Amino acid sequence: SFPVINLHRRDWLVDNMMKVSAAFLALLVSGVSALAPLTLKPDAKAFAYGLPGALPPVSGGFDPFNFADKEWEIVKQYREAELQHGRVAMLGALGMLVTEEPIEFHPLFQADNKDIGPAIRHLDEVRAVSPFFFELLAFTIGILEFNRAVKGWTAPGDVLGTGRTLKPDYFPGDVGFDPLGLAPEDPDEFLELHTKELQNGRLAMLGWAGMVAQELVNGKEIFVNLGLAQDRFDPSSLPVQF
Repeated sequence: SFPVINLHRRDWLVDNMMKVSAAFLALLVSGVSALAPLTLKPDAKAFAYGLPGALPPVSGGFDPFNFADKEWEIVKQYREAELQHGRVAMLGALGMLVTEEPIEFHPLFQADNKDIGPAIRHLDEVRAVSPFFFELLAFTIGILEFNRAVKGWTAPGDVLGTGRTLKPDYFPGDVGFDPLGLAPEDPDEFLELHTKELQNGRLAMLGWAGMVAQELVNGKEIFVNLGLAQDRFDPSSLPVQF
């Protein structure tokens, strides 16, 4: 028999999760683009050449593998990669929570009458229900990455001559996307928001990895594993078995 979750407890959890999701998305969108005329002036004496992202008590920088000791152009590339991975992780972590019990909001198919299980198994269901989803996803990612390359990256033919991969006036992560106009125009306020985005992205990368590891270990959804939702998942109902 399945454990039964108290309906009031479920409603409270869903309501608060939606509030957290809305706040999380607002922070994510606000940090996607500066849209501010910031000019990067590397400080060779500062950690990571003075790029934002370090806070007390490690304001001097936490870098056990010495990634920040590279050349300025390399450090900018590292920061660009960190931002992009952090943004994907924030969306991924949020996606795992809202598509599982007890919320079960999934835009690709109805989950009200069928628990599709932990998020690590959702792609099995997606491939069965929407066969062309992955091709469409790859095409969409290609468009976004092309836009990022045009916005901030040096043309391939100019890389060898200049030694630069990113354009000199490109602020890492500023892809010109801020549909809600949430990014501050003041440079100091933007740098503060930029640091918040980095910190949330770092936390999301660790959190997402932890949630995936937990689901791989016991196959339980996050809130089911915490005892906050009932387990309705039947692995035999998935189109792919292993």
